[in-house]
Amino acid sequence: MQQNLIGESPLFLSVLDKVSKLAAIERPVLIIGERGTGKELIAQRLHYLSKRWDQPLLSLNCSSLSEGLIDSELFGHEQGSFTGSKGRHKGRFERAENGTLFLDELATAPLLVQEKLLRVIEYGQYERVGGHQQLSANVRLVCATNADLPTMAQQGDFRADLLDRLAFDVIHLPPLRQRREDILLLAEYYAIKMCRELGFDYFVGFSQQAEQDLLDYPWPGNIRELKNLIERAVYQHGAQHTPIEQLVFDPFKSNWSDEPLSCNDTQTDAEIRFDFPLDYKQWQEQQDQLILKQALKHSQYNQRKAAELLGLSYHQFRGMVRKYDLTKLS
Repeated sequence: MQQNLIGESPLFLSVLDKVSKLAAIERPVLIIGERGTGKELIAQRLHYLSKRWDQPLLSLNCSSLSEGLIDSELFGHEQGSFTGSKGRHKGRFERAENGTLFLDELATAPLLVQEKLLRVIEYGQYERVGGHQQLSANVRLVCATNADLPTMAQQGDFRADLLDRLAFDVIHLPPLRQRREDILLLAEYYAIKMCRELGFDYFVGFSQQAEQDLLDYPWPGNIRELKNLIERAVYQHGAQHTPIEQLVFDPFKSNWSDEPLSCNDTQTDAEIRFDFPLDYKQWQEQQDQLILKQALKHSQYNQRKAAELLGLSYHQFRGMVRKYDLTKLS
C-alpha cells in the first residue's frame, strides 16, 4: 500500500502534478533526488496512478547486490547456471509482468546489467542467466538515483544509450531545504504518528524555538532525517504536557565531545607562523568563513545559537553567512 506524500510547497506540488501526467504514459521514468527525498514513494505514486495499478509493483536496490546476484535477481536463472543455484529462479522482470519494476540506486548497476536493461527497454526481451530462451517483458521501468548520470555517461561509467532511453522525462525531487513550507507540516505529521505508536493521548506540539530550529537546519538527510529526529524527540520528551523544546539533531554527538581545549592544546603567538608577503584581506575572509562554519557545526546549524556563540546579533550573523555564500550550510 502506498505511503502518504506530505507537502504543500510549490516545488513539491509541481512534482506531484508532473507525476500525475507521466503516470498515464507507458514510458520508462527516471527519478533524481538526494537521499531521503522520497524517490520510492514517487515510484509508487507513478504505479498506482497508471493503468497498471492492479498489477505487481516490485522493487530492487541495485547497490545491495553483487554483479552476479543482481543479474539473477533481475532476469532469473536456470538450474545449474552457477554454483549453488537450485532449480529455476524467476527474476523481478518475470514476477513484475504487466506491472512496474522500480530500480533504486541505478548508477551502481554493473555495465553488463545496464546492457541487458537497454535490451529490455528497446525490444522487450531478455534471457535468464544460463538460459537460451528469449522471454518477453511487458514491464514499466522506473529508475532512481542521486548520482549525476550525464557526467557518468561522459566518463564511461554509465551507458549513454541507456541514459538516452531513460531520459524520456526526468522527475527531479527537491531537497527538504528547498521545501521550507513543508518542514513543520512534515514534523507534525511524524510527531502525531509517533504519539499514536507510543499510546499518548495527544501531541503537545513544539516550542517556538524548536520550530525555528527545525526551519533553520539544512537537512542533509532530507525527509528521512527529519522523521528520525521527530520520532526521537517525541519518545525522549515522553508524556509531558509542555511543548517539545529539546531536539537532538546529531545522535552521534556525545556530551563530552565539545569539552574546551586546555591551555596546552592551544597555540601561542610565538607558535603561529605566517608566510610573507601576505594578502591580509584574503586571509581575514578565510578566517571569517572558518569561524562561521565552526560555529554552525557547534550549534548543530542553528543560526541563532551560532550567533550567540560569536557574540553577534542574529542579523549580523545572517549578513556574514550571505556575504560568504554559506547558505547551503545553514
